[in-house]
Amino acid sequence: MVVSSSSAVPRLVIAAPSSGSGKTTVATGLMAAFAARGLVVSPHKVGPDYIDPGYHALASGRVGRNLDAYLCGPELVAPLFLHGARGADIAVVEGVMGMFDGAAGEGELASTAQVAKLLRAPVVLVVDASSQSRSVAALVHGFASWDPEVRVGGVILNKVASDRHEALLREALESAGVPVFGVLRRAVQVDTPSRHLGLVPVAERRAEAVDSVAAMAEQVRAGCDLEGLMRLARGAGALSCAAWDAAEVLGAAPPDPHRPEGRRPQTPDGLDPASAGSTVPVVAVAGGPAFTFSYAEHSELLTAAGAQVVTFDPLRDEQLPDGTAGLVIGGGFPEVFAAELSANEPLRKAVSALAETGAPVAAECAGLLYLCRELDGQPMCGVLDAEARMTEALTLGYRDAVAVSDSALAVAGTRMRGHEFHRTVVEPGAGDIAAWGVRTPRRRLEGFVQRGVHASYLHTHWASEPGVARRFVERCRTS
Repeated sequence: MVVSSSSAVPRLVIAAPSSGSGKTTVATGLMAAFAARGLVVSPHKVGPDYIDPGYHALASGRVGRNLDAYLCGPELVAPLFLHGARGADIAVVEGVMGMFDGAAGEGELASTAQVAKLLRAPVVLVVDASSQSRSVAALVHGFASWDPEVRVGGVILNKVASDRHEALLREALESAGVPVFGVLRRAVQVDTPSRHLGLVPVAERRAEAVDSVAAMAEQVRAGCDLEGLMRLARGAGALSCAAWDAAEVLGAAPPDPHRPEGRRPQTPDGLDPASAGSTVPVVAVAGGPAFTFSYAEHSELLTAAGAQVVTFDPLRDEQLPDGTAGLVIGGGFPEVFAAELSANEPLRKAVSALAETGAPVAAECAGLLYLCRELDGQPMCGVLDAEARMTEALTLGYRDAVAVSDSALAVAGTRMRGHEFHRTVVEPGAGDIAAWGVRTPRRRLEGFVQRGVHASYLHTHWASEPGVARRFVERCRTS
């Protein structure tokens, strides 16, 4: 089956009344089950989550992509979806938390319900039925009727105990008028291990993850009406917007409000665009098990801005890629691999030497920890005069931020939205020159800017401010 227009790609949003209901099992299982039928499946995840998309990619064979109305703005949700869904036969979008849960104090913003409306997509509600029977009808009726703009097209019942339990649930749901598209029993083999920040990423347990995804696919295939779900997906409304494209959004240099009339336009580094960009700088991007958190659009924007993106593994590679002119170190779990990262002294020295030259280095969360003097007593790169350690406290939430100084990523005054998610602390929390002023809701300075380094706990999505990629690549050319 070939879909002629990406705006009409069949799609489903997998939601739930609350976290822990089985969204990831159902969404990942559906992706794998549809892919096993020879369909091209486009995987998506609502919110800032980095880990679930790894399982989605394993299930579908395509890059897992995030749809975050807070980080990117509601206006970019559909274009980013269409970008990811190019050439797909069906798209499956896994929701976040409970269906109507979004950014704290922001109403429906960044909720699964909002994304479903922006995508004009039917919702399949995954219900943990383990401790209820007739009450399931009241719960489903409430979710289906709460917001009339959200179309709840059906239900998948999870953790059903027996045939008798299933019969009671189906009988109750007949009165709710919402069809049942599947019934899943509890299955130990589909469980995936968790730790301090959620599921263990695929990169750390690939062989076991392959088995888990295969088990999810079999459970969904055996327990769900795939034909009925496909028919529901085909009923999604067409989208009128165009697909997001990295090259298009970087097509023109931004206007310079400080440029006097009559002067030639310049890039953010003060270069004439006619003379800039003649070289192709290498941007090294950290990957491997310790640095698994990244948005696919970041590398796409760097490439569109004229860079050659090369991935390396700080656990294994003792040198940066040949010709590295800039370095991006995203999120992940360096605290889990602190001893191994520390043992790779040649790479730590190479990172420090690159930073000393003034080359642009963008580090988020895990990258920030890696640049510190030490992490839990283990020597790190020593780029930043700071120490990092694990804590019991979880720091979690969306953030409004403003750049408080010029850096390789942004000019002072640039506003971006970000997300924090960690159980570590860095002391001090900001350098002599901070990266961001953050409202959490109190205002504080956060992160470090020194030479070409921009290091912060804040995860950002560059599609919301694509000029940061262009600025970073131009700095790679001129540093």
